[in-house]
Formats: sequence, structure tokens, C-alpha cells
Amino acid sequence: MQSRGRLELVESPEPAIEKDGEVIFQPSTACLCGSDLPYFDAAESYPLPVGMSLHEMVGSIVESSVEHYSPGDKVLAVPINQQGFFERYAVDACRVIPMAAGLAEDLAVLAQPLGTAIHALKKIPHLIDLDVAIVGQGPMGQIFSACLKNMGAREIIAIDLLESRLETSPENGATRTICSSHEDPIEAVLALTGGRGADMVIECVGHSDQALDLCAELCRPDGQILCFGVPPESIKIKPWKKLFYKNVRIYTSVNPDFERDFPLAMRWIAEGRIDLSALLTHHYPLSEAQKAFETFRDRTDGALKVIIEFPA
Repeated sequence: MQSRGRLELVESPEPAIEKDGEVIFQPSTACLCGSDLPYFDAAESYPLPVGMSLHEMVGSIVESSVEHYSPGDKVLAVPINQQGFFERYAVDACRVIPMAAGLAEDLAVLAQPLGTAIHALKKIPHLIDLDVAIVGQGPMGQIFSACLKNMGAREIIAIDLLESRLETSPENGATRTICSSHEDPIEAVLALTGGRGADMVIECVGHSDQALDLCAELCRPDGQILCFGVPPESIKIKPWKKLFYKNVRIYTSVNPDFERDFPLAMRWIAEGRIDLSALLTHHYPLSEAQKAFETFRDRTDGALKVIIEFPA
């Protein structure tokens, strides 16, 4: 990322295994995430280090220093600090999981974001019979909808400013949709919950547009808020006193477990327990990575998950 909003494909040295426990990973299919965008067009200075920013990817092991992975093995890998925009790179084998046999790569790569949602939802004591509002219906908000459908929520209320994103929400499990650019989401959620408010609210916006203030208004007394969207360095919560007197529990979530969360996500997808195929809206070859990032950033043509395919 050479300047704001501009990618450049450059030559870099071939990676090498430098310590025991590492493998050389070669991505074949990658997927853009909202956390890549601040690096693309909102970093404090450019150019960024080579390899920024890509971290949702599947591919093959090229070289291995561990017994349980061999060259040719198909895997999902997660690079450190999102620095995975390479044709090949070294990564610790503890950050790699096997890819399910026979699963299409563009579906298998979704085990990475799904694993982050599973990790977050494991923190909630129970979800059966809860009325849940999800603020933000980008890819992660839609993945949460699909998880909540599986896990027994009563109402799954999807909220977003864009009608185009809400069109996909019912397909991913939402029972109600609210376009907050056309109607008051607070009044709408109160009406849908008999005046109580949502039992749980999930913040899936994050960054400079984070919506914690809205989540505080949507949540019922003794309810729960899951702050999933990556926050800016600091935020000012206007209704903090209201949250205090509501006795609201606030959860955060980061760093899923490579032994439990990501493998479970891969199983859910491979076994058909969850269908995230509606999220796959755009595919681009590596040579069109610039267009892929722009499409994802600008939400062109209803873009949700944008795939980048590496050459074989």
C-alpha cells in the first residue's frame, strides 16, 4: 500500500523457515475484511510495510518444519498483524488449521471470519429465546445473523443504513430488518420487543463509525452488549450513565482459538450447518487487487465478501 487508496504489486524476497514450528504458506484464495480498509485508505502515513493488509486466506503448505503438515496440504492460515499480502510467507504452524476436504476455497476462507464470531458468542451465557439486535449488516453482521439462527435466538433484528445490505440479511438468518436511514431504529426495536428493548445488542460497525451509543439505547435493562467491531483508539460514550443504571453487561472479543474456534467454523461450513454462500458477491484475480479493494470499500453493487484469487 504505497499511498492512500493505492496498491502496488512489488517483488519481495522468497520467504524461508527461520525457526522450528514454522511453515511456508502459499495463499490461493483470500477474502477482504473491514479491518483491512483502514490500512488501505486511512493510515497515518504511507507507504505501509510490504504485505499489508490481508489476513483471511486459504492455500497450500509449500515447506514445513513440523510433522503434522506436509508440502501440498490445503490449509487456512492467519498471518501476524494482518501482514499476509504475499504470494508466499512464513507463518507459525500454530496459526494454521487444515482445510476441510472437498470444500470450495471461497467457502473455506469464510471459516476465518466465522471463527471470530464463534469465539465472541461463546462468551454469552446462552442465546436461546433471546431477542438480539445487530447493528451493522456488513459481512460480519450477516455472519452473526447466521450464527444466531443456529444457536436459538428468537428475534434477529438486522440494522443498517443501507437497504442493499439488508436485502441479504433474511437469507442469512435475520427475522426483521431496519433501515436506520429511513426509520428510527430505537423506536423500531422497542416496537418489535414489546417495549423492552433487545436482550442483546451486537455492535458490528467499529472504526470511526462505531455505533456504541446506538447499542446503549437499543439494549434493555439487565441486557448485554457485544462490542465486536474494531474500535478507534478512543471513544466518548454519551449515554454511559444510562448504561450504568441499566446494569448492562458489555463484552469485547478478539483473538479466536486456533485449536477450537477456527476448526469448529470449518466444520460448520463443511458439514452444511451454516450456509454463508450469499456473502460471496465478488471475485477478482490478484492482478485486479486494486479494483477488489475499491469495490469492497465503496460497497459497489452490494459488495459483501470480496474474494482475491492468487495465481497457481
